[in-house]
Amino acid sequence: MRKPYVILIGSASGIGKSTIASELAKELGIKHLIETDFIREIVRGIIGPEYAPALHRSSFDAYVTLKDKERFKGNNAGLISAGFEEHASFVIPAIEKVIKRAVDDYDDVVIEGVHLVPGLIDIEKFRDEASIHFFVLTADEEMHKERFVKRAMKIKRGGKHLEYFKENRIINDYLVKEASEHGVPVINNKGIDCTIKRMLTLIREICKIMLFKHSVDELEAETDIILDKYGGRIVDVSYFLPGFGEPLKRRVNVFDPYEAKRFIGNLNKNPKRKKDLEGLYKLSDNVHSHKICAPDEESLEKMIKDLDEMGFIFKGKESAAEKLSKEETSTQDEGSKKSYH
Repeated sequence: MRKPYVILIGSASGIGKSTIASELAKELGIKHLIETDFIREIVRGIIGPEYAPALHRSSFDAYVTLKDKERFKGNNAGLISAGFEEHASFVIPAIEKVIKRAVDDYDDVVIEGVHLVPGLIDIEKFRDEASIHFFVLTADEEMHKERFVKRAMKIKRGGKHLEYFKENRIINDYLVKEASEHGVPVINNKGIDCTIKRMLTLIREICKIMLFKHSVDELEAETDIILDKYGGRIVDVSYFLPGFGEPLKRRVNVFDPYEAKRFIGNLNKNPKRKKDLEGLYKLSDNVHSHKICAPDEESLEKMIKDLDEMGFIFKGKESAAEKLSKEETSTQDEGSKKSYH
């Protein structure tokens, strides 16, 4: 029996988290979808403004209630972030109570909202009992502003809301930074389909370890297929060097195609670094293994087919490399079974 899903989706206002949360809940068949704004309203009814003034402001202007604003003189981003953190901190305990209730009742739940701050909410205490996944969504400034305006026009306080785009952008940057520091996946919400695919890839863990053979110059074509086309993920790389009993392993966890493109772009700008990597590829005869993951079984099969058609799947006679790869697969499968149960 699988553990209940607890999926947390945080972002600044106007990034598109409500739409993504709704679509993801549909995809996974999850009935319970909760906005942290509603949880905040309940907390406001319990804790008055005289005790928690930041709670009774919006997330983007809670900084006006801070008593020590002077220490942020010349640091507007720090001031806004501190106010936001103060605001969110009053809501977090109630969110954790909601998670506990869902876990105790064995209910799947998606919770979305700006108050889901990496580092403030303690998800580790639910790991043993729930399949818990935390995401922070982001978008480039232009796309964020476009969505922010559309959202503001739909709500009663839209005029006021529009005045605070800069503050919301600072909150976006703060959440992305905190997510990076706490190991929470950050997903660039370019569009509904690609965002949902990337989230499902991370949630479902439909993966396969395979041997590949390609050059450094073909990295971009490989990542375009896995990450961009299918919303997949590449986990770890093992290089099989002659004379070594164990493969040389490099920890990798890439699901963002833009991150992959940045890496390849930087590699091309740094001839020495590229030459070093090419040397490693040459030593292993361009053969290495990845664990590749996809949002569903069908996508994984299609991904492998596309990679094969590009000539990236290694099909040589069984070698030490293949044997080691099989051993890795077996070991990881056993580990997965143990951790799952």
